[in-house]
Amino acid sequence: MSDDTTKKAKDADKANDERKTPPEHHEEAVVTTQHTVNVDGTDIAYTATAGRIVLKEDDDTKKASFFFTAYTKDDVEDPATRPIVFAFNGGPGSSSVWLHLGVLGPRRVDLDDKGNNTVTPGRLVGNEHTLLTHADLVFIDPISTGFTRAIDKDDERSYHHFEKDIETVGDFIRRYLTRYERWASPKFLAGESYGTTRSAGLAGHLQTRYGLFLNGIILISSVLNFQTIALDSKTHTFHRGNDLPYVVYLPSYAATAWYHGALDEDLQDRELTDLLGEVETFASTDYLVALEAGSRIDEETFNAVAARLARYTGLSETFVRRSDLRIEKFHFMKELLRDRGVTVGRLDSRYLGVDRYDVGSMLEHDPSIDVWMGPYSAMLNDYVRRELNYESDLVYEILNPKVWPWNYENFQNAYADVSETLRDTMTRNPLLKVYVASGWFDLATPYFATEHTIAHLGLEPGLRDNIEVSYFDAGHMMYVHAPSIRRLAADMRSFVERSTG
Repeated sequence: MSDDTTKKAKDADKANDERKTPPEHHEEAVVTTQHTVNVDGTDIAYTATAGRIVLKEDDDTKKASFFFTAYTKDDVEDPATRPIVFAFNGGPGSSSVWLHLGVLGPRRVDLDDKGNNTVTPGRLVGNEHTLLTHADLVFIDPISTGFTRAIDKDDERSYHHFEKDIETVGDFIRRYLTRYERWASPKFLAGESYGTTRSAGLAGHLQTRYGLFLNGIILISSVLNFQTIALDSKTHTFHRGNDLPYVVYLPSYAATAWYHGALDEDLQDRELTDLLGEVETFASTDYLVALEAGSRIDEETFNAVAARLARYTGLSETFVRRSDLRIEKFHFMKELLRDRGVTVGRLDSRYLGVDRYDVGSMLEHDPSIDVWMGPYSAMLNDYVRRELNYESDLVYEILNPKVWPWNYENFQNAYADVSETLRDTMTRNPLLKVYVASGWFDLATPYFATEHTIAHLGLEPGLRDNIEVSYFDAGHMMYVHAPSIRRLAADMRSFVERSTG
């Protein structure tokens, strides 16, 4: 073997060793790669940056290593003023993989038109719906999600906290804007589920702590006031004495029953939006009054309301009466199609699952997350290493249950609520726009709960038009549904345009 050949072999071995032994996660490291994505027949060239920014205390003590993936469009005349979107998911405990590979990023997991996986373990394709056409994108994994970690493992739990979460994500955004010279850019947040809670709290924090005024906030499957959805952690039922969730969930129960053909023929023959208008009126009037009456309700009214509930939900009157007119969401998921031997999904009630036992009041698993978890997990782990050339031996935490119980001490003896923070932020920044996307078949953050919260923000009339809401024929992750992702992408692009003037 020649000396040249031997040297090449050694260099290759060294490169392989370096690839197999990535740097420690508490050290900063980024890698950039060049790519293109085709949108409407045009190739868009962009730079992907995957890596870690280490957050530090004022005394230079390292506190957390934040993993992020950023996409910046190439050949932009003035990159410093191009819109930028910071995106994250919720949980708490979820990485940003869902928004990243589901709708916003230049690559997405390939699903069929209804949102089912097409091949195991999954397939990644160019995302013609990407928001990169209108803004640069930064996907953030909060502490204990993705590859993001607290430096001191013994201190990790202190970051699983409503306020600490907002502070650390805010610190990351500040550092990113500074290092990459993006303070002059129009700035947006995009959050899903608990990520919407984070977005509202973060908007206020960024504004008051750093003087960072946002152009817009994108809220996907929103929850700003936990009174609308809060469950008892032991019984998985709505809190005793809080009747609001029963009211705001009812239209989503009706939508689910309609989708699965479980309603009377005359209701099944109606357009969904027409039916839901009737259900919403009943929920916010007769049903609300009946629940408020408690044991003071008379028998005639009780029976009349029970009959209406059974008619709108597809459940039997006997079941509704035995539930004292209060239909728990997990009971509904198990009961609706019990006679068919299937359950309906929580994140997206279009999906059906099969439990080991038909008896019982709780579904054993969420069939919607079962469909998505495999392909999203496999494709992220493959993509970040093979296409983005980022190496780490850490587990990429897609959904990390170890963040629970999440610390809500800021809301002692109260429901977590960031709606007032959003109102205050919009009042002090009247140019701030908010886009809200809700799915009809979402049994995690139902659309009528979002409507209730928005209606009770207390915004002055001149600011109410700064909030726009869109509805989709899917569930919590409406972008898995082909017709919905097309419209959602168009909505978000136009929202960014309008919000940047």
